[in-house]
Amino acid sequence: MPDTPGSLHRAAEIIKKYDGNINRIQFDRRIDPGTVFYEVTATAEAYKGITRDLAGIGFLQTSLKPPNFLKFAVFLPHRPGALFEFLGYTTSAGANIAYIDFDDKGRHPDRMTVSLNLEDSPEVDLLLEQLKSRYRLEILEYDTTGKHLDDTVFYVRYGQAVRELVGESEDSFILSFLADTNHIAQELTERGSDPRQVFESVLATGRTMNTTSGEKFYADVQVFPVTEAMTLFCFQLPCGGNIFLIRNHDDMIMIDTGYGIYHKDVTAMFSRYGLSDVPGLSRIIVTHADADHCGAAGFFAVPAFMHAGTREIIRANNRAYGSRNEHSLLESFYTKMINLFSRFNTPASIRCFAEPKGVMCGIFPVIGTIEIGDIRLEVLESLGGHTVGQIFLYSKKQGLLFAADSVINFASLSKERAEYSSLAAFLVTSVNVDSELATKERRALLELARETDEELKLEGKRCLVCGGHGPVSLLENGKLVPAGTIERYRP
Repeated sequence: MPDTPGSLHRAAEIIKKYDGNINRIQFDRRIDPGTVFYEVTATAEAYKGITRDLAGIGFLQTSLKPPNFLKFAVFLPHRPGALFEFLGYTTSAGANIAYIDFDDKGRHPDRMTVSLNLEDSPEVDLLLEQLKSRYRLEILEYDTTGKHLDDTVFYVRYGQAVRELVGESEDSFILSFLADTNHIAQELTERGSDPRQVFESVLATGRTMNTTSGEKFYADVQVFPVTEAMTLFCFQLPCGGNIFLIRNHDDMIMIDTGYGIYHKDVTAMFSRYGLSDVPGLSRIIVTHADADHCGAAGFFAVPAFMHAGTREIIRANNRAYGSRNEHSLLESFYTKMINLFSRFNTPASIRCFAEPKGVMCGIFPVIGTIEIGDIRLEVLESLGGHTVGQIFLYSKKQGLLFAADSVINFASLSKERAEYSSLAAFLVTSVNVDSELATKERRALLELARETDEELKLEGKRCLVCGGHGPVSLLENGKLVPAGTIERYRP
């Protein structure tokens, strides 16, 4: 809507006319002086009337077609009224001046630089013809893609950036995503955050995934012999969680899958390590529902085993589902955003572990077992600190503890991975849906690892702590340190 007195009142009057109830309004001139967000509850008939009347006065935005951007230098005569006459042409063309610069005492006393945004391409041609017939012009930039838009059309620019990340999409989808981002920006601004940082963080999340896939994909790899016939592989992906493979001569299981956007890169990496030559993958174990841990599961034609809570989070498209933060706007938006940008692919065959039956491992209920060769992993149910339905896998005999996102060797994360992780922490304020439970889980898992490690040391072995991010680690004086050697994989 126009940035003029009474515009907000006029829109509210139309909504009131049809008995609409305004649930949310957001406008911030610092972000975009021409865009206001209303969320309204109304009957279907009233909704038609509201949108019809708003569209009738030019207030309703239903598309994200970027205005044409035109930057040029014009040489005006030195006489009274010259600028007034020039502006008459731009106003008639419906052009929004984004930038204008002229000083007759400057380096170019006869030259004025102008940047314009125009909605209609034919109007650009008509304006140029009019100006060329009257003034000397130098065209500096002419853009119809929206890449050179200025901040007076911030949301159009943002919508175009989202479309570049997700591919061609209907305007209605992009507008809905834009409104959702605006809503979390409003929420985080109330908590003291810079609203522009919210939009920048959303785009940075998608762009980082895009720029670390394909030719720029990489991973840090560790390989451990578990038994004479069994090998453990850990693949640290650029942004997503770790992928673990346990392989013997006739079977292989995968623990977590990474983001869907990395699937082709991951399968190529597996081939490099000879993991495509063994008898195929038999099953996937999903530790929890975050996209960086299970987003590629649907690309594999094998069953995915998970907690029933994880299945429900995937169905609800809300990582906080089932927790005390289930209705958090930030959690809901983050899940939808990350699933969209990361190409989340839901597995076709989901099998859930059983309900607890009273068997415990420390503070954690044992809800199943996973067997491969002579390795037997207990499936431990979390308390729901990071997400509801997160599980851990544990073998006391072999000294393996897959701790998912409840135990991470943060000190060993690369600068790039740490910076990417900070985007999620900013957008949801905490990556744990229940921080108190998450702290309790971490302490219990580290204690379990310490006790196991102490016993195994007597046999000349160690307990490997396999966190959801970062390297497979050992406990040394209460701190996690990387185990074995780490090599960098590149395509």
